[in-house]
Amino acid sequence: MRLDQTTHKKSLFQHVVGTLAPSFLIILLIGVWVFASNRNSVLVPSPVTVIQRFIKTFTNPINNQLIWGHIWASLKRVLLALLISCGIGIPFGVLIGWNKTFNAIFGTLFEVLRPIPPIAWMPLIIMLLGIGEVPKVVIVFIGTFTPIVLNTATSIRLVDTLYLDVGRMFNANERQLLFHVALPASLTSIFAGFRTATSGGLMVVMAAEMIGAKAGLGFLIQRGLDAFDIPLIMVGMIVIGLVGSVLAILTDFLERWITHGR
Repeated sequence: MRLDQTTHKKSLFQHVVGTLAPSFLIILLIGVWVFASNRNSVLVPSPVTVIQRFIKTFTNPINNQLIWGHIWASLKRVLLALLISCGIGIPFGVLIGWNKTFNAIFGTLFEVLRPIPPIAWMPLIIMLLGIGEVPKVVIVFIGTFTPIVLNTATSIRLVDTLYLDVGRMFNANERQLLFHVALPASLTSIFAGFRTATSGGLMVVMAAEMIGAKAGLGFLIQRGLDAFDIPLIMVGMIVIGLVGSVLAILTDFLERWITHGR
């Protein structure tokens, strides 16, 4: 009885902390922000100033685009790159993790190229493709491709051998083991790679849009930097965080929908 009461109190405490901690951290962050703006309002504009600048982006176009247009420009690049990365990266990761011959041929090459940051490819891609829309998508693709391949390959390699042995006991061939055992068991890890790729894609698209872009959240930040419009820079940063949060929620929902019952 005493043990049950202790467990209940511990669970209640964890629930209270889990509920209040995020709100407390947000309040703390805003408090630090207000304190910093009072110390130097030029370099750190107040929350009220940033909110007013944010509202202004809904009515005053920046380079002929309202804030919705800039959000969609960035999202379009990230989503297209993610679609291509999943279409190529998941099969590539499955082959690396499942087929030893394929891994011996292409896995080593991937491991050599993997540590190169996506930003390091930018000068070469710009020289080859210019500064239009295609190079931006290519740069984001490079940033999203790696985590998808890594998580997919790792999850395939770490599938419990017990599952595979049971499949072999029922005379399953290699194709059936892969599609009916290994892949379903790896879905959670593959989605973890997709979440990492989504956040990485947002980071990379910001850098890509700061070079020769005419729209996008990275363009907004660069425009704010050029005009010393710090509120606009902070608006861009906040919107990126909001967009990333919405994408994370949608990804989590998609994962639960696809993996439900598997």
